[in-house]
Amino acid sequence: MCVTVLFHSYFKNLTGCNEMTQEMADGTTVHDLYQLLAVKFPKLAAMEKSTLAAVGVDYAPRDYVLKEGDEVSFFPPVQGG
Repeated sequence: MCVTVLFHSYFKNLTGCNEMTQEMADGTTVHDLYQLLAVKFPKLAAMEKSTLAAVGVDYAPRDYVLKEGDEVSFFPPVQGG
């Protein structure tokens, strides 16, 4: 299956891209996807515990099972000032 992955904020700098498509096996979770991306983009690995994820417009838990055509966003926690 194929999903679209969006990177927000400084994650764009860590990966060198704003958006990509990723092929993966059926049954892949948000956590599995992040692990795969951390191999492609090693700078993401250190950010895993603080990374927020959304599928579509809703926050998604790490165990969310992705579906064909999902749009997954990864971004750092929001900080205010």
